[in-house]
Amino acid sequence: MIQKLTEKMTEYFRGDPKRIQHFIKVHAFARYIGLREHLPEHEQFVLECAALVHDIGIKPAEAQYGECGGKLQERLGPPEAEKLLTALEFDPADIGRICYMIAHHHTYDNIVGVDLQILIEADFVVNLYEDGASMNAVLSAYQKIFRTESGKALLRTVFGIPESEA
Repeated sequence: MIQKLTEKMTEYFRGDPKRIQHFIKVHAFARYIGLREHLPEHEQFVLECAALVHDIGIKPAEAQYGECGGKLQERLGPPEAEKLLTALEFDPADIGRICYMIAHHHTYDNIVGVDLQILIEADFVVNLYEDGASMNAVLSAYQKIFRTESGKALLRTVFGIPESEA
């Protein structure tokens, strides 16, 4: 199912290598963190699916508003994801959780569930790099956003932060 969803999302963002590479990287890091955090198998599956579709709201946001800010993605992403996941015959409960995570992946307070926390951390690791964030911004995200030990370790490794400085 993950492979099918990856193919559908690659097709969804056809001609947009930046977006395709982004969701592939977020998926890879979410998988990595989730496995290191020993998520139960089904929760890991739902996390990985959410990571693949987390930015699905970008296309309708750009089409309707000419921009794709985080709050627009949160609002417009769940209906798009629901259509795609329903067509792939996902379980309705899984669709609900995936859509919840899409609707909250740019909301950093009141994070409900370790799966959502991991999705946010994986997205941050990728966004900090893709945006060319300063080391101060990386350290700020580390302190304010990251909660899982695996996510913290990944961020330190990716950005070469000594544990003593984090």
